[in-house]
Amino acid sequence: MSPPWVSSLATLPEFLAYFATALAYAAAFVLVYVAITPQREIALIRANNGAAAISFGGAFLGFVVPLASAVAHSADIVDCAVWSAVALLVQLLAFVVARALLPDLPARIERDERAAATFAATLSIGVGILDAACMTW
Repeated sequence: MSPPWVSSLATLPEFLAYFATALAYAAAFVLVYVAITPQREIALIRANNGAAAISFGGAFLGFVVPLASAVAHSADIVDCAVWSAVALLVQLLAFVVARALLPDLPARIERDERAAATFAATLSIGVGILDAACMTW
């Protein structure tokens, strides 16, 4: 008879596959997001720009919440990948909406205007939560 922890680790390969997929999508989101936004979030964050950190952090959370839902509710790894891609697209659309509502958003973030950043972050997180909820059908 095997020790109890052996059976607990029986699904370790699946865990690793889903975790690697989620990390790959999270990295892809960061790369795509910083490529499409006109401001340089990472450089701004390194320069202690709080607005950039708020905005970027909200976008990232807005993505990883539905990403986690895709991992938790998918039928298999391919299903997970498809819904993770949907989550990425939805979050990019949230940025487009934020830019439509505040056309000067990038400049305001560069000027460290936290009201605009908080609005963008809240919109991103709200859209992410709705996105995650819709994946639980």
